[in-house]
Amino acid sequence: MARYSFRLPDIGEGIAEAEIVAWHVKIGERVEEDAQLADMMTDKATVEMESPVSGIVVELAGEVGDLIPIGSTLAVIETDGDGDVEAPPADTPVEKQIEAETPGAEEVSVAEVATPAAVAAPAPAPAPAPAPVVTADHSRAVLASPAVRARAKDLGVDLGQVQAEGDRVRHSDLDAFLRYSGGQGYHAPGASRARADEPIKVIGMRRKIAENMAASKRAIPHFTYVEEMDVTALEEMRADLNANRGGRPKLTMLPFLIVAICRTIPQFPMINARYDDEGGVVTRYGAVHLGMATQTDAGLMVPVIRDAQDKNVWQLASEITRLAEAARTGKAKVEELTGGTLTVTSLGPLGGIATTPVINRPEVAIVGPNKIVERPVFDGDEIRRAKLMNLSISCDHRVVDGWDAASYVQALKKLVETPVLLFAD
Repeated sequence: MARYSFRLPDIGEGIAEAEIVAWHVKIGERVEEDAQLADMMTDKATVEMESPVSGIVVELAGEVGDLIPIGSTLAVIETDGDGDVEAPPADTPVEKQIEAETPGAEEVSVAEVATPAAVAAPAPAPAPAPAPVVTADHSRAVLASPAVRARAKDLGVDLGQVQAEGDRVRHSDLDAFLRYSGGQGYHAPGASRARADEPIKVIGMRRKIAENMAASKRAIPHFTYVEEMDVTALEEMRADLNANRGGRPKLTMLPFLIVAICRTIPQFPMINARYDDEGGVVTRYGAVHLGMATQTDAGLMVPVIRDAQDKNVWQLASEITRLAEAARTGKAKVEELTGGTLTVTSLGPLGGIATTPVINRPEVAIVGPNKIVERPVFDGDEIRRAKLMNLSISCDHRVVDGWDAASYVQALKKLVETPVLLFAD
């Protein structure tokens, strides 16, 4: 028998290590050539590692969540033949991507927007069985008042298990039993049992999100500005367009907001920018590559609408749907998840009065529309029903001043509250 050492190949330019996010084999199992060995995650993507040979798995490099250096042994497989074999180092990156990595953004998502079931997380350890409910009635052999017996019955407590200080069980004895039993041996009718603690290892997408969010908050001095907008007229326009949309996609609030964002950017180029901390360079982008924070089963992802400034509301609606679906199903490509210049994030129907979204570093701003609510408002001397929405923006104070952020949102407010301007040349 021969042993084949499979070394982790180069899976991306500049990648020094990769994280094990799933094993598809166990030690002692037989694996066939080209069958999946493991899923490995880098800063850019998650890729499948396939076995180059058939044989019995005798060694695995680590556990899910471990970081493995490029070029180190990932698995050892016992094959037919003589002598040990070393896998030659790969000269080219592995290209079979199964899930694109997200830059870290904050929050949620826009199209309500984000969770592909890309790589299955390991199942948590089974929780211990709950304490059995005591149903045996030994209380007839115990001295206790009718009130104590009634209370014990309501609590599902067997008085035969309660230690009495004197010749009979009193309320104080029952209190002591409840206090020190830790809930074992009885269960009060109608009460909820405490669930067992469940340790979950932070790996894969969840770990990347945690690292990106922590880095963003450490490095960027955030500030958030919130403004209320009257979207009554915009909602009426949206309803009219949807009623006559034909075969085109249904419009949500988001495409209109994106048009407003893009139309306002030329006046405030510092909003659509990225900051290179190490080089001390701010790049203001002419095109708006808009990231949409999207919640998925695998965690937060940020697919990017390329050249959003060139698209109308119908085109934006189609692209939002397409990218959100790609993110949720794990089919988004690396280029669709990188290169954003500004991010928008929304809790959608969950809403919220206001949010303080975390910036998607190295971008310098993130816009967060909040829930639309109906409230009475003063219109001159009259009171009318209005649909109102708060809009939040978080900015990097190293690049964007408070005055600029407020001025930008006020320009957005003008377009949103007078929606005909969104379609004016």
